[in-house]
Amino acid sequence: MTVRFRIYGNYELDVVREGDKWRVFNLNVGKRVPLTDVVIPTEVQENEIATYLDDLFHELAKPGQAIRRVS
Repeated sequence: MTVRFRIYGNYELDVVREGDKWRVFNLNVGKRVPLTDVVIPTEVQENEIATYLDDLFHELAKPGQAIRRVS
């Protein structure tokens, strides 16, 4: 399962469920780069990922910006 998020309108991340783990990839000009420093706990459910990412990246947000699920 792959879920894509737009992070405050700046860039996109793919979050992929592989077995019991979430893996995070930055989408960069035609390639997916693993983000090994972003770890989503296994117990986080798919519908909770946007909130979890917002907790991690909130310093990047400007007023009115949000993390949005793209797919």
